[in-house]
Amino acid sequence: MELELKDKVAVITGGSVGIGLAVAKGLAAEGVHLALCARDADRVKAVAAEIASTNGVQALGASVDVTNVHEVAAFVQQVAENFGGADILINNAGTGSNEKIMDAPDDKWQYYWDLHVMAAVRLARALVPAMHKRGGGVILNNASICAKQPLDYEPIYNVTKSALMMLSKCMSEEFIPDGIRVNCINPGLILTPDWIKTATQLTEGTGQTYQDYLDNIAKENTPIGRFGTPEELADFFVFLCSPRASYCVGATYYVDGGWLKVVA
Repeated sequence: MELELKDKVAVITGGSVGIGLAVAKGLAAEGVHLALCARDADRVKAVAAEIASTNGVQALGASVDVTNVHEVAAFVQQVAENFGGADILINNAGTGSNEKIMDAPDDKWQYYWDLHVMAAVRLARALVPAMHKRGGGVILNNASICAKQPLDYEPIYNVTKSALMMLSKCMSEEFIPDGIRVNCINPGLILTPDWIKTATQLTEGTGQTYQDYLDNIAKENTPIGRFGTPEELADFFVFLCSPRASYCVGATYYVDGGWLKVVA
């Protein structure tokens, strides 16, 4: 299937590892130029250089904390200077929280609100005008199954990802007259480095391997009985970025191996 993505420009937050990295590689394989941002400067620049050399595309890697208004603005300026704007925005940066409502201070709530919601607002606000002038585009917001089916140990993550899901719907209605399609993706169990790190910490000294721990989680929660790979999820992102998904607007898609227990 020809996805008609060659020479498009994609901005990806959290683009140096895990899901963001897999999406970046998937888009680059289709000839998409990349503007990647992440907090680790060395890693994001190395990733951008490797993707560029492997796929023959242009790739910018920038150190950005997307909760910082000034750093986001500077990154958008870099995108304008290097590419003249973007055709695709992937709001992917995020992480789990781990707290109880009664224990979490206000500043933790604010941090995750800025990370999962306001970063998407600010990047869209900054990139949409040029995206419209370029003939339209695509925004994909990476939320989580926890936006619909919450986990009890991370209420802040659940709430802010749910807000991102609603933001996606609001964006989709506001931006579609400009030719910009907005959708949301709610992944389930995707085997990212964060999962491996957490499982390794939880099983240390228990006699159980991190792999056994993760296998048990998958078998207990998903009908498919396993974690998905970042690459499997990235394939879906890449499809939604393409004109082949031209009638997909304002939807939330679950890529979760059947984990969701309700009709969405």
